[in-house]
Formats: sequence, structure tokens, C-alpha cells
Amino acid sequence: MKHPVEPFRIKVVEPISLPDREERERILRESHYNLFKIPSEKVFIDLLTDSGTGALSQEQWSSMMVADESYAGPRSWYKLKEAIYEFSGFEDPIPVHQGRAAEKIIASLFLYEGAKVVSNTLFDTTRANFESYGAQVYDIPIPEAKTLDDTHPFKGNIDLKELEDLLRQKDISLVIMVMTNNTGGGQPVDLDNLIQAYEICKRYNTPLIIDACRISENSYFVKRRNPKYSDWSIKDIVRESFKHCDGAFMSAKKDGLSNMGGFLAFKDPDKTLRAKELLILWEGFIHYGGLSGRDMESFAVGLLESLDERYLEYRAGQVEYLTYALKEAGWDVMLPPGGHAAYIEVSKTLSHIPREQFPAHSLAVEIYREGAIRTVEIGSLMFKDRAKFEFVRFAIPRRMYTKSHLDYVIDTLRKIYERKEDLKGYRITYEPPFLRHFLADLEPIN
Repeated sequence: MKHPVEPFRIKVVEPISLPDREERERILRESHYNLFKIPSEKVFIDLLTDSGTGALSQEQWSSMMVADESYAGPRSWYKLKEAIYEFSGFEDPIPVHQGRAAEKIIASLFLYEGAKVVSNTLFDTTRANFESYGAQVYDIPIPEAKTLDDTHPFKGNIDLKELEDLLRQKDISLVIMVMTNNTGGGQPVDLDNLIQAYEICKRYNTPLIIDACRISENSYFVKRRNPKYSDWSIKDIVRESFKHCDGAFMSAKKDGLSNMGGFLAFKDPDKTLRAKELLILWEGFIHYGGLSGRDMESFAVGLLESLDERYLEYRAGQVEYLTYALKEAGWDVMLPPGGHAAYIEVSKTLSHIPREQFPAHSLAVEIYREGAIRTVEIGSLMFKDRAKFEFVRFAIPRRMYTKSHLDYVIDTLRKIYERKEDLKGYRITYEPPFLRHFLADLEPIN
């Protein structure tokens, strides 16, 4: 697999440094072996997340210089509102500072103690927000999503038969379609699957809401992997996707190509009004929702830039390059490659570390120890006994790292693979009640 050619040239650079081995070991101890607690200046290549970490375009930087920071009615809000309409077709969107703000509002509007939610697989913050209201979550991806090597083109799909069975048998409050499916390995959802799921939900009068944070990347895979849509533009696939839902929320920190922001939208005017009331209570006025004018300007430009097929081809190509190189180095990976990250699965390779000792986290720590590369565990540490896989995710920030950076990552993983039997498990010494992976303290088991 050849690395794709960047469809841009670099105009501004940021120096990065590589701490020596002794310093890396000290940093791990001081952070209690939690990679979220490591200062970014002590990270050489940061693949912890693709959320809000990408590079802005010259058009985004220039738009920020003319931002309107007025509290009510700023022109930057009207520019963003117009961009969201062009992108999604929603005429009355609600700005939020990031995706989890929208998740909290959705939970307040739809959920209660004992409510039931169905999804193709919720990610961590969505699940935590919903469960904090007492909701029970049913994740029902298709069977192919539960295997690594199956090359089904849309392993992010929801199981339609199981969806209908649950809607028939239980009082379901909400259905969420995550596009792409982050927890399941960055896998896309077919537009046809979304359309069918929405038809089923309508029959049972159950609202379907799209988590659209990576919907541009998802639409790229629809165009490439479903012949029915091969002649469609990315923009048309995105717009068609939004037709088949009752509402949507989006973190601008992903396919908004911005450092901060997001939106929430409903087709029901009553839900929209109620959401605005909660926005004012928790986030800010309806014309900024916790965002500065500069954030809204950057979001308005980046949202439409994410529809550029040349950019999306490059982005998917980077993930594909890294995924197959890690596989060639000996690691088990999620196939086919998804849209925003490569995923190593360690259950077999690190079988000497039991699940209760967090084998994927062990590898993530070792990756930092070996190369000052920060990744994230998506397994038994993040999701406890709900984890289907023991993933280490290599999330690639947008328009930020070059081929040589990825080659350094690959070389580091080759070195670790040669001594994989030496890796040890970890135990938790402190954990919070929700989203424990963010704040937990750990220690190695000798």
C-alpha cells in the first residue's frame, strides 16, 4: 500500500521533540500510567484522538480574523447556520461547544430512569451521558462487525432484524446511528442500511438520531463501496443521509475540521424549542451555544471543506496505509480499514495478559515508552465487561502528520512486536464513577 500524496502544502509548522527513554519512563510514572494525563509537549506523535486536533486551512484562519463576537445575532452565527443548512439541510440548527453538550441535551429530552436506547454501537461519552439518566443501551451491530478479518464493506451497519425485534418487544425510547462507528473500528454505515433502519423506526414511532461527527468520511465510503452511489457527490450523500432521521448531532472537532464546536438539530419544532431552552440554561445563548465567533467561523468553513473528495481520499488513504503496515508488522488489525483511525486488536497477540489486566492498555503504554507515541485503549479499561474487542486505536489528526511520521509509528510497533511477550498487565488504583479511562490511576503488575 502506497502512502497517498497530500492534497495540500505546509505553510505553518510546529516543532515537536522526542523525550529520551529515561524521561518517558518518569512521565509514565508521574501520570500513573494514564496517557490522558501526559503533557502534550512530552508526546512526539499524538494519535490519542482525531477530535479537535487537526490543522486548519488558510481559509479557516482568514475567516477567524473577521469573526463577530457579539452575544446575540452575530454575523458569524448566521454564516455558520447557512453552512450547516448547505451541509445537512437542517434549517434551524442549534450550536453547541462540542458533541457531548448535544448528548446531554438529547438525554434530557428523550431519556429517564429505565429508558431503553438502541444503537449500532455507542461511543464512550454518548453512553455515559445516556446511562447517567438511568437509560439501558442495546448495541446491535451486524454479525460481521464482531470479527476482525471479515472484509464486509459496511461493518458499521446496524442489525436490522434485531432492531425490529427490539422495537416490537420493548418500549424503545431512542435509536442512535453512529456514522462512522468509532467503537467498532471506525467502520462506515451504508446509506441503504440507514434508510431501512429509519423506515423500521417510523413503523414503531421511535425517533432515530444520527451521530454525524464523521458523516463526510462515512459518505466517502458509501460512494466508494456501494455501486448505487458511485456517481453521487459526497455532498449529495451527506444530504441524503440527513433526510433519513428525526434529528442529528455533530461534533465539529471531527468532520467539521475545527478545534471546537458542534450542532444539534431536530425535525420536530417542539423538540427544537425545548433544546434551545436547555442550551440557554447549560451552554449559552442560541446564537453561540458556548462557542466564540472565531470558533463559528472556523466551523462554517471547515464543515464544507470536509466534503472535498480529494481530501477524503487522502485521509482514508492514510488510515489504509497505517492499517496494512501494522498488519504486515504482525499485529491483528480491524479490516477493512475505516475512516479516521487504525485499530490493533491484542487478544491473541497478548494472550498472556488477561482482560482484567487491560492488555490493550498495556500495549498503549508500551507504545509511549518505546516511541513517545500516544494512542488510546478502546477495550476493557474503557468499556469494562461490555468491550467486544481489546483495541488500541491510532487516530490520525486531520491534515497534520506526514508519511515519515506514520513510518516512525510503524517502526515503533515492529520493535514492540518482537518482544511482545515481555509486556505486563495493569491494575487500577483509582477510578471515577463515569468514563473511568479519562481519570483513572493505574500501576503495572510485576
